[in-house]
Amino acid sequence: QVQLVESGGGLVQAGGSLRLSCAASGLTFTSYGMGWFRQAPGKEREFVAGISWSGIRTYYADSVKDRFTISRDNAKNTVLLQMNSLKPEDTAVYYCAADSGLAARISGFMKTPDEWGQGTQVTVSS
Repeated sequence: QVQLVESGGGLVQAGGSLRLSCAASGLTFTSYGMGWFRQAPGKEREFVAGISWSGIRTYYADSVKDRFTISRDNAKNTVLLQMNSLKPEDTAVYYCAADSGLAARISGFMKTPDEWGQGTQVTVSS
């Protein structure tokens, strides 16, 4: 079965950096756009960043543009999220997602992924 396993979350001070990693198994990795979503307490889950199957195209939420960078390694079936200049409002559980839809595969934009990871907590202190 498909497994998406996140790692790299933790506690960091505002202005700091974290790198999240997602290891995928049980799927043909290059058949999926990959992405990250997050959910803060009391809020709905929201899209953060996505990457096309080739890694050439990326898509970001306005709130993280120029601070976060998504990348993927198709040889290792992994996707990374480098988060810089973190703010307290970035505090959330971050979820890795896989989407086989055409838009996700060619652009990284996704709304309803097929697969989800279990999530990793990111806490940014002020």
